[in-house]
Amino acid sequence: MADLAVTGPSWSRIAVAGAGGFGRETADALRDLYPDSDVFAGFLDDALPELPIAGQVLGPIDLIHERPDLRLVVCVGNPRNYFSRAAIVERLGLPESRYATVVHRRAHVSQTSTVGAGSVLLAAAVLTAQAKIGRHVAVMPQVVVTHDVVVGDYATLASGVKLGGGVAVGEGAYLGAGVLVREGVRIGAWAQVGMGSVVLRDVPDGEVWVGNPAGKLRDAAFPELLARRAVL
Repeated sequence: MADLAVTGPSWSRIAVAGAGGFGRETADALRDLYPDSDVFAGFLDDALPELPIAGQVLGPIDLIHERPDLRLVVCVGNPRNYFSRAAIVERLGLPESRYATVVHRRAHVSQTSTVGAGSVLLAAAVLTAQAKIGRHVAVMPQVVVTHDVVVGDYATLASGVKLGGGVAVGEGAYLGAGVLVREGVRIGAWAQVGMGSVVLRDVPDGEVWVGNPAGKLRDAAFPELLARRAVL
């Protein structure tokens, strides 16, 4: 997978769900990958954004059900609502084959690492030996995922996150910009680690941790839908 760019049928175009910052970054990654083609089909967004790119919005996200010619990548979520990507994917109920996996041309994925359907790796992200990225994971610029790290579905690794060897990041967890995680530590499912934190011990499921060394700030407040889900 060292030269992975976009997985899935080569004939299909790709729509980006979410016209916010992450969505526009992913659209630019697609344009960089295919500068002479129209692989990027446009955005799907439930609220027409008041941005110069509004004319590129094809319609609401559910329009994907009427466009079998398009694959999709869901690019929503921020520190205040990092559950939205999972909620949209589960609402859509699409088969895995309808999702694209996008890896920026200046990201590096080792031959022994894997990246799941619907995930995005932006510029200068690095996966070293035998790293495993789940489905619908957001990996922002300059993230370093070292050997034997496992990142669960729907997780977010914000810019500059560094994960030591053997770290496990649970489903839906959000790691803010510049977070450092010590080797062998587990970040719990749907947990959140604040930007710049240094994590030296396991973070339980569904908690918000901050600081250096990081400690608990509060419980995460997440939707009932996710509260009922089984966690890692």
